This record gives sequence, structure tokens and C-alpha cells, in this order.
Amino acid sequence: MKVLCLGGAGKICREAALDLIEFSKFEKITIGDFNEKAGREVMQWLNDPRVDFKKVNAKEKKETVTLMQGYDIVMDGTTISLNDLSTACIAEAGCHGINLNGFGDEYQYDQLFKDHGKTHVPGFGMTPGTTDMMVKYAADQMETVEIVRVSHGAFRPIAFSASITETTTYEYDPQLPGRVVYEDGKFIQVPPFARPRDIELPQPYGTHPQYIIPHAETKTAAQYLANKGVKLIEVRGTWPPKNMQLIKALYDWGFMRNDRVNVGNVDIGIMDAIGNYLMQAPEGQTTDLYGYSLHVEVIGTRGGKKVQHILTHTHPASDGSVKGWEKLRAYTRCVGIPMAIGTQILASGKVSTKGVIIPELAFDPSEVFKELEKRKIFIHEKINSVS
Repeated sequence: MKVLCLGGAGKICREAALDLIEFSKFEKITIGDFNEKAGREVMQWLNDPRVDFKKVNAKEKKETVTLMQGYDIVMDGTTISLNDLSTACIAEAGCHGINLNGFGDEYQYDQLFKDHGKTHVPGFGMTPGTTDMMVKYAADQMETVEIVRVSHGAFRPIAFSASITETTTYEYDPQLPGRVVYEDGKFIQVPPFARPRDIELPQPYGTHPQYIIPHAETKTAAQYLANKGVKLIEVRGTWPPKNMQLIKALYDWGFMRNDRVNVGNVDIGIMDAIGNYLMQAPEGQTTDLYGYSLHVEVIGTRGGKKVQHILTHTHPASDGSVKGWEKLRAYTRCVGIPMAIGTQILASGKVSTKGVIIPELAFDPSEVFKELEKRKIFIHEKINSVS
């Protein structure tokens, strides 16, 4: 079996590639990236005879499809803005596929994947991805589900890479139609910073206000739970407090609209300019606390009684006490490892459904949790009675 790690030079996808080396049986693992210098550095860092590098530009569709045809599966770590193009290439090449973001463009290629007898799973990192498994795990133990609240804290610098900078601008775009909640059978669009709720995350992260974000779990959970009577699905998130303080100020002052401004003789989007600044400034490259923290709440009935399932996750500390989890890697490994696990499950042939399918229909939570545990990522569950 051969896997192409598209966007493999990125800080998250390289961690997924490392996981494939440590845990998979792939015969060939190719780092595919437009940045040849970074890609070859990753190849040397991985230091494994199965690894090679190929320069790939997903915008050159014909060449990319031809390259992909030499692989069984594509592990797509590219940015949100490229996922439409990358998925089109994977579908046409006739490979299995999986990516991190899952923002919706992928589903238009469902029939093409079916025609090739292949499966594509959009949105399988930490969130979306692991959170989908947490929702499914709790919901499958219930006869009915009333409320689902997915929350996470992503403790990382605001602009440590171009893709993360893009994510920040995307998620807080005031006009974004995908920022929705599911309520009483309808998807309702909400503005940035809507529906604040204090969420208690496992230590060392603590309690933070979280706000509705445009993540795929809202729609995938609604699809998966359609027959369980679910009334409310909300997905929230937060970044380090300083990040949130900055984003709130930028939103309040209209910067998040990314209006065009003239600087000298150059027209530029104001948020594009700020993003470029943050990528070059020390304030954009560091944070006080690193890592990832999930909190999933599912309320429903079990054995005829109303219950609340709370699922959280923990991982090794970022303080250097555990090798390989230092600082930013405590964040990037949390995101990259689930995609690698999904890649390995897809390649094993365990997913029989063809086409573009939501994570809840692709994977077994118990299997995913066991694999995460092997990597020192643990899922914790608490069940409370609800009066």
C-alpha cells in the first residue's frame, strides 16, 4: 500500500506522516508539497527508507491527478481554500482520501468516488474528527438524544503557519454562512462570538468562555442523529485568551471583513495584511500554553432515564517532560495523529461504504480511542443523571 501525504511539509501533516512511520504498514510514504525545501527537510526528519518527496501543486490538476494515480490513498493536509481542488484531484485519480477540515466542498464529488469504488472522509483531525467519535460514542449508548454541545480549546500561536492564519480569518468572517447551530430541525446562522458559554476543560487549560464556530460537527451530528430526535447541536471553540482578545477587537472594529485598503500604490485586504504581520512577528509565533483540549456534552435518555455524558481528552504535557510533545508539537500532534489513524483504517479496508461519507459513518469510536491511547492521547467519560 502506498500513501501520498499531500501538504506533508506542513507542521500538522508531518506529524501525521510520522505516525504512519511509527504505526502503519505502508510500503511507501510520500511527502507531497509545493514547498520543495520544506518537504525535503521533512523527509530527512522522518528518516525512513519508505519515505520520499514529490513536488505537488494541487492547482495543476492534470499533473496532480497523474501523480495521485500511483497511490492507494491520499492523506490531505492542505488548507481550507485548497480542499475543493485537492478533493477533485483525489476523486478523479481514483484513490481513497481523508482530510482535516471537512467544511463541505468535498461532498460534491460523492458520485465520482462511488464510481471508482473509493471512500473519502472529510474532516478527521481533532475537531472535527475525534469530536465526532466522542459524540457517536455517547449517542450510541442512548435511545434518544436531545442536546449535543461540542467544545474545544486550541492552545497554539495565532499565526504559526499560513493555514492557521487562514483558518482564523475564515472562522471569524462576519458573513460566513457556515457558522450555524442546529435547533428544532433547522440550521440557524449566527454571527461571530454568538452564544457564549463557559466550558471547563481538563487541567492545565481551565475554564474559558467559548463561542459558536463554523465546524463540520454541527451538520454531521445532525445527519447521524436524525432518527434520535436531537433538538440542539452547538459547536464552540476558543484559542488562548490573548488570541481571543485580539480577534474580538478586530471583529468589533470591522477588520474581520477583510476590506480592501490602499497602502501606497498597493491594494490589499486589511486582514491579509494583519495575517502577514502576525506570521512575521514574535507575538504571532508563540503562546503561553500549548496543546489541545476537547469537551463534548451529550444529553439524552438511556434505559428510560435522562442522562448527561461528558467526554474530555488529555495528552502529554507540553513542558518538555515527554519527548516529542514539547510546546507547539503538543498541538500539532493532537491534530495530525487522528488523521493518520483514519488513514490507516481506510487503507485496511474496514470501511465498506463508498463515496464521500461523514466520520460518524466511517469509523468505530472504540477502535479510534484505542489507537489514540497507544499514542498517549486519552478519552475520559463521565455520566451524570439529569433530573
